[in-house]
Amino acid sequence: MKLHFVINKEIDESFVKDKKTLNFIDDQYKNSGKFLELTKDLYQKSWNQINNEFSDYVEKRTGYKWFYDDYECIISVIHKGISNWGSAPRIVRAWKENPYSMRRITAHELILSHYFEIYLRNYKDDKIKKEQIWALAEIAAFALTSLTSEVRNFWPWDIEYYTNHNYPHIVGIQDQLKNTFLKKSFDEYIKEGIKIIKNFPNISPSGK
Repeated sequence: MKLHFVINKEIDESFVKDKKTLNFIDDQYKNSGKFLELTKDLYQKSWNQINNEFSDYVEKRTGYKWFYDDYECIISVIHKGISNWGSAPRIVRAWKENPYSMRRITAHELILSHYFEIYLRNYKDDKIKKEQIWALAEIAAFALTSLTSEVRNFWPWDIEYYTNHNYPHIVGIQDQLKNTFLKKSFDEYIKEGIKIIKNFPNISPSGK
């Protein structure tokens, strides 16, 4: 898997509906174009230092190869992080970040996409809602980017956050799944997660 950082104003705007924000985005692209390009290059250089090792790590830990050879990361002037829910090999990340500290959240968004692809291709007969898949994907992304020894190779300064995040309503489920993640296969982890998440039919990014 290779991740390519790109600038695409049309995609950046596609997540926004109100005119005030669209005008802000337009101004940012007009006034900061050269800095967006510089950011793109800095992000790419930093990511390239871990791309192959990270790609192999995720395949080894999940037991699933990446479903696409190439992924895009749109550098956004407004969005901190967006992951597709199994619809395209594309994520979105904010542009005003340190090119090294941006790695973890970028990896998180990639893993979210990967988990959705795994579920939709292999577990869709369980028929849980997309919001429930989202919760399990988030939990898996937090686990894969913080609980293993390998992540110290990618962002050693930023690994103490497994349950320290802005989704407090999934922490209880994370606690239930932690040992399964550490001691069982990833497929067993997915199955246990599906079993647990069925008790939370109304879970969503905004709350339970």
